[in-house]
Amino acid sequence: MMAEREEAELSPDERRKWVLWRSYRELNRIARKAQILFTGSSLMEQFPVQEIAASMGCEKLIYNRGIGGTTTDEFLAHVDTVLLELEPSKVFINIGTNDIAPRDDGEYWQDHLLRNYEKILTILRDRLPDTEVYMMAYYPVHPDLPGAPAWTRIAFQTRSNEAIRDTNHKLRALADRMHCHFLDCNAGITDEWGRQRAEFSQEGMHMYPAAYVEVFRALLPYL
Repeated sequence: MMAEREEAELSPDERRKWVLWRSYRELNRIARKAQILFTGSSLMEQFPVQEIAASMGCEKLIYNRGIGGTTTDEFLAHVDTVLLELEPSKVFINIGTNDIAPRDDGEYWQDHLLRNYEKILTILRDRLPDTEVYMMAYYPVHPDLPGAPAWTRIAFQTRSNEAIRDTNHKLRALADRMHCHFLDCNAGITDEWGRQRAEFSQEGMHMYPAAYVEVFRALLPYL
C-alpha cells in the first residue's frame, strides 16, 4: 500500500491511475478465473464492452482492466493487476498508443514500444501459457476534426495515422513471431481517407460508444 505522504504527492492523473490500480486489485480478489479480459490504456478503459456484449446477446463474462494514460512501462509495472491475477482464458490487449510520442531519453519511441510489448507477451507466455492472446490493432485518429482541442495538434505530430499504420504492421509481425492473434477491427470506424470517422470521434483520438459497437461486432467471433 502506498504511504499516505507519497499518495498526497501524486499529480491528479497519477492519483487517478493509482485509484484504479488499487480498485482493480481489490476486484481481482473476487473475480472468476479463466474468463475473458480486455486490458490496456484509455482506448480500452472507455470500451463499454460488458454492456455492449449484454445488449447484443453475448452472455460471456468479460472483465475490463483498461487504465487511461497507461504506457507500456506502466503496464509492465502493474502487469499482475491489469492482467495476470485474472488468469484469463482469452485476453484482448490494446496498449502502447501512449508510447507514440517523443521520449526524453532520446530513444526512438517505436523501438521502446515494441521492446516492451514483447516483454509483456513473454511474461504472458511464461506465466499463462494456455491463455489465448489477441493483440488489437491501434485505432486510426482524426487529426483534422473540427473543434478539436489545441493539445491534439501536438499529439498528432507523432501519433499520426502513418505512424499508427506502420506500428500496426510491426505489431502484426510481432504477433506472428510470438504465436498470438492480431485483430484489426478498424474497418467500421474508418472513413474513406483512413481517418477515425468524425461522427465517432470525441476529439480526434478517443471514441464514443457507437464506434465501440462497430469494434465489438468485428471481434465478436473471437470471444
